[in-house]
Amino acid sequence: GYITPELYGKFPGFLSPSLGIKFADVPNGLGAISKVPAAGWGQIIAYMAFCEVSSKQGPGTPGAAGDFGWKVLTSSNPAVVKSKLNSELANGRLAMIAIIGMFFQEGITGDIWGGLAKTAKIFAFENERGVQEPIGFWDPLALSSSGDVSTFKRRRTVELKHGRICMLATMGYITPEVTGKFPGYLSYSANLKFADVPNGLAAISKVPALGWAQVVAYAGFCELSAGSDDWKTGT
Repeated sequence: GYITPELYGKFPGFLSPSLGIKFADVPNGLGAISKVPAAGWGQIIAYMAFCEVSSKQGPGTPGAAGDFGWKVLTSSNPAVVKSKLNSELANGRLAMIAIIGMFFQEGITGDIWGGLAKTAKIFAFENERGVQEPIGFWDPLALSSSGDVSTFKRRRTVELKHGRICMLATMGYITPEVTGKFPGYLSYSANLKFADVPNGLAAISKVPALGWAQVVAYAGFCELSAGSDDWKTGT
């Protein structure tokens, strides 16, 4: 229901003749929520309620196991029914993850396809460093959709820098758990030893303000000393 209108189009005619709303006027995805009239939502809810109450689904009933007697796609053979219901459960779980992912993708990018339909220009970067199987060119937010080379190079530099920081951060997160902590004091004035600082997020509230100032100052030094125009030369 989310994908089909994008591939095959929409029903002809009117969704609501009284409001003059055609099916073609209703956008795909999350944008449809505000376009469907209240009576339409009422019909959807009424049909959902009918599906819920029209068949018995109490413990011990076939409905509780997902068998509502519709044999067109299943079978009268209990073993076949069991196999197909297991397949349905597996596919249903995947579909639940998929629809949430599609909602999230559209909410972030504003596009059902996550910007893929608008990113023909990104293929200019398919041979750049970092394009690896099986993902290929990694740009989930379509930041390179304009095809601008300067923008791509600047963002690639930012990606490299952030990746290096994250690798150091990951090691800093794990190493104290594995090898222990520095001996001595983190802050003499506060009588705070390195051993007193817990690992992980709990350390945020333990490090004194002066310690955070040193962290910020060092980060600023790294930013300013390295410059921010290296992407122009490729260094």
